[in-house]
Amino acid sequence: MAKRREEKTDDFEEKVLYINRCSKVVKGGRKFSFSALILVGDGKGNVGFGFAKANEVSDAIRKGSEAARKNLFSFEMEGTTIPHGVVVDFDGAKLMLKPAPEGTGVVAGSKIRSVLEMAGVRDVVAKSLGSNNPLNQVRATVKALKMLRNRKNILEERGLLHESA
Repeated sequence: MAKRREEKTDDFEEKVLYINRCSKVVKGGRKFSFSALILVGDGKGNVGFGFAKANEVSDAIRKGSEAARKNLFSFEMEGTTIPHGVVVDFDGAKLMLKPAPEGTGVVAGSKIRSVLEMAGVRDVVAKSLGSNNPLNQVRATVKALKMLRNRKNILEERGLLHESA
């Protein structure tokens, strides 16, 4: 079992984005629980995130990484950047992603930057226009990446690729 887990971690890099401590006041005092936001990616267009809660930090991280591996997805890229700009709303988080010329790097805030770097996007400009809640920012980024479409495929579907060539 441990050997199989090592093989998995070779392909995917794992990152703890956020850990939150929650407390519940009970008769004997305070009872603490933890939630963890985990990101998993291979830097080649595959990324996933997981959110899990547990009474111990290590358990929350483990559960979050398992959830992240289950939620892996791939998206369209154009070289080292994204094919087109996109604006996304998720809950209170509003996010704008724009393609950038090669050599620009990832210009984004901390949580959005982490998702894009783990996904393998090298050149992009991003701006968070709404909430600074880490979970909603990550969900908005994932939604934006899933909305990306390949330019050639869209033009072929519309029947415009042959006319322009």
